[in-house]
Amino acid sequence: MSANAESAPQVALTQDTTANTQSTVNQDAAGRQSSSPAATAAELASTKVKLMAALKSFPDFPIPGINFIDILPLFQDVKTHEALLVALQLQIELSHQKPDVIVGLDARGFLFGPSLALRMGASFVPVRKQGKMPGPCVTAAYEKEYGTDFFQMQDGAIKSGQKVLIVDDIIATGGSAAAAGELVKKLGGETIGYLFILEIAFLKGREKLGGVPVTTLLETDE
Repeated sequence: MSANAESAPQVALTQDTTANTQSTVNQDAAGRQSSSPAATAAELASTKVKLMAALKSFPDFPIPGINFIDILPLFQDVKTHEALLVALQLQIELSHQKPDVIVGLDARGFLFGPSLALRMGASFVPVRKQGKMPGPCVTAAYEKEYGTDFFQMQDGAIKSGQKVLIVDDIIATGGSAAAAGELVKKLGGETIGYLFILEIAFLKGREKLGGVPVTTLLETDE
């Protein structure tokens, strides 16, 4: 889900292949065969076109002047849902190391994070708002437009030295994603990248993520 500037958005394909491209041919946890980087990139580009076609926009929601981009249709059709998971997996293969853990942000990172982790042969760890999880937790603060909020992760959910990929539906200002990265660091994990479905590029949320590789499937740039 995202909201952007007043005029209708132009959703553009993005292809970030700047780090750790994997070129070996093997079979992943989901049973699909990995292929060459060129073939993977071609498959990814084709899949992104299908995903863009499924998105819906709602002008003047939730307030006048905001154009709201709805990602929920991606999950309402079985074939589109599968295409989303394939695209996310291909993007990881092109742009990131293989993670040991996928961390999903409250709440829309939960829509696809567990399924993606299963496909990648990784564990899934949720980040939730403060007070929503039992037991000892680590906490990180982040700023929102109306004040400070807090994210938590259960103590011990990530082991020291594990490679972690953080996922969410959208990167806007980057504050919540940066807080998730802080939680990973507190538990001794290594954040190897961030992966988002959508990005509102003009908000420059990437700049808050400490130079860690950031990849998005689709971008709205006004």
